[in-house]
Amino acid sequence: MRRHIPFLLSCLLAFTAGHMFNYTVILYLQEAVGSDLLSGLGFGLAFGSSIVFGWFGGVLCDRMAPGRVIHGAQALFLLGLACLWWADTGAAAGQRAAWVLTGAFAGGLAWSFVGPARLTALGQLASASELRPLTIVFNLQVLLGFGLAPLLIGLIRSAHAWPAVLATAALGFGLSSALLLRLRTHANPVPSSQSVWADIAEGFRTVGSAPLLRQLMLAAVIGYAMTGPLQILLPKLARQQLGLTEAQRGAYLGLLAISLIIGGVLALVLARRLHHGRTILGGVALGGLIFALLGAIASPLLSALALACVGMLGGMVISLVVAGIQTQAPEALRGRVMSMYAITSQVLPAVSGVAAGALVNQAGLVPAIVGAGLALAGLAAAAALTMPVLRRHAGR
Repeated sequence: MRRHIPFLLSCLLAFTAGHMFNYTVILYLQEAVGSDLLSGLGFGLAFGSSIVFGWFGGVLCDRMAPGRVIHGAQALFLLGLACLWWADTGAAAGQRAAWVLTGAFAGGLAWSFVGPARLTALGQLASASELRPLTIVFNLQVLLGFGLAPLLIGLIRSAHAWPAVLATAALGFGLSSALLLRLRTHANPVPSSQSVWADIAEGFRTVGSAPLLRQLMLAAVIGYAMTGPLQILLPKLARQQLGLTEAQRGAYLGLLAISLIIGGVLALVLARRLHHGRTILGGVALGGLIFALLGAIASPLLSALALACVGMLGGMVISLVVAGIQTQAPEALRGRVMSMYAITSQVLPAVSGVAAGALVNQAGLVPAIVGAGLALAGLAAAAALTMPVLRRHAGR
């Protein structure tokens, strides 16, 4: 495991810098440009572009060494950061939004390639016995980056302006790439003679013909469908129902990131003792039910405890799901299979967040929370009935 520390540290630096990029796009468009609409569009460009380009990212990771793809993707992040820097320091006021959205698009392209590339590289670096625990540790780096990014932005902006935030993110990408200079990855030994579209179709056929792989991918869809409602509804819950102050709201929302990380650690520690299929399905169902209960809890302390339970269950479930997909992916198609997971992890939160926003506008906060939680629990119950292979998946 020790020999993989440079790769894992590179992942932590890259994902922290990547989420700093996303948060900067959102916050800058809200604060400096003053448009929530453009902020949503910027987030969509920065994190939703993989629904279009992620499929090509998977094919590229199978056709060339994924290490090279990682460096190329991080160069795109640096290009996006340069656009954000120019928007803040050089562009005219009327052109700021256009430069930020251009940068967001470059970042969206980068996200489309970097997730599949890092997961593919991990599959090449790890031995068969190392692959499952290393994938869980990799997922922990993703969760840590997600939690550290807003904290770092807040600390930097308390004393400096936006260029310092952008420089810190750029430094993170630079150090991340430096840690990978000795990384040795490879393309498929047998080059593909098919078109890109045929390679994409082959990836779909592979997942569709492997029952456990297909059902794990569907479990990822269900699990990530909860993240959008969490991000959209929790700030309103903290403000409207719990009546928390600004500092208390920050701590309440930060608890979600911490509990996700704790859930990932528990998955790593207990992986050999858990029945993976039952834990995945039961964890999603229980998490949905507890989330639904948040709408009826008026005590901030009880609400925080319930939210921590939701986060820990979510962190454990997602860690087990991605580890299962990684171990089931055929070596020759690993890039395409892992790109499907990466696309799910990026697009589902955005789509379900839009749905949660529409639901809260139509029905109100509490009905939206209850409805989202019960819907998730219902999906998990239906999955348990219709996915016997996943239900029997012990994971050992």
